[in-house]
Amino acid sequence: MKKLVATAPRVAALVEYEDRPVADNEVKIHVRYGAPKHGTEVVDFRAASPFINEDFNAEWQLFTPREEGAVRGIEFGKFQLGNMVVGEIVECGARVRDYQTGEQVCCYGPLQETVIVNAIDNYKLRKMPEGASWKNAVCYDPAQFAMSGVRDANVRVGDYVVVVGLGAIGQIAIQLAKKAGASIVIGVDPIDHRCEIARRHGADYCLNPVGTDIGLEIKKLTAKQGADVFIETSGHADALQSALRGLAYGGTIAYVAFAKPFAGGFNLGREAHFNNAKIVFSRACSEPNPDYPRWSRKRIEETCWTLLMNGYLNCNDLIDPIVTFTHSDESYMKYVDLHPELSIKMGVTF
Repeated sequence: MKKLVATAPRVAALVEYEDRPVADNEVKIHVRYGAPKHGTEVVDFRAASPFINEDFNAEWQLFTPREEGAVRGIEFGKFQLGNMVVGEIVECGARVRDYQTGEQVCCYGPLQETVIVNAIDNYKLRKMPEGASWKNAVCYDPAQFAMSGVRDANVRVGDYVVVVGLGAIGQIAIQLAKKAGASIVIGVDPIDHRCEIARRHGADYCLNPVGTDIGLEIKKLTAKQGADVFIETSGHADALQSALRGLAYGGTIAYVAFAKPFAGGFNLGREAHFNNAKIVFSRACSEPNPDYPRWSRKRIEETCWTLLMNGYLNCNDLIDPIVTFTHSDESYMKYVDLHPELSIKMGVTF
């Protein structure tokens, strides 16, 4: 059997493995479909993550250097690629009672032919309803971050909302913002195909940022007022600068992206100062949730799974391209790393 591994920075390869025995609390899943993560996983794949040489200290809430000789945060050759898998349970441990062989499930997991996971008190191991879309299921993770961004930005009925970056998170944020009652929803992305999909799912307008004064164009579309909310998923400095320029006075920017360091030229004077901008850093998996104790990551996950499985969210157009597992190594390097403009969220069939 084979699994997808980053053998070196920006190099993916299929390597052989053998399954260990299934423990009494676990199930083994024969994987049928899967998808990688196009955001933070790619930062790790490119060896650009702060986690490589530093450790996030939860007690101090800051990054600190790893001790000399300590294992690096990412070990190439062992770093498995992939985020979500859907498949059939083929083996259950002796103590497992809530799952049975033959059931279709979705869970977090790497791209490999079989996945073994805990099946006792594990709400993240989700049963697939009859007829449910695997494409919706593998968007379980990005849906959480999109929902968090919409909630943290406090999108309300009648708001003018701009979503910057129309990857999977941005596309789902478009749907959620429109369904939340936003009167104008604007997508920003340089790729025409992504804009077409966003329009089909709720975007009233889409703007290409290349050679465009995005802030000015948003002011034009909102009768000079600007956007009440920006949901920033791209991580680019010029995107945040445009958001500050196109924001309505007192508006909110929900910063969802995991950004790289900004180069010189980023300016927090100018419109940022005059617009009384509020920037909220939004991360679905940070606890406690801003609305704790009413909301937690578990509640976000439960809500997103329901919305994905009942069809309230439609992610079928977002899984593009779909590749076979036997070609997932070269496809990962092409579509996820080198040419992300050719994909939204790559799907994998086994």
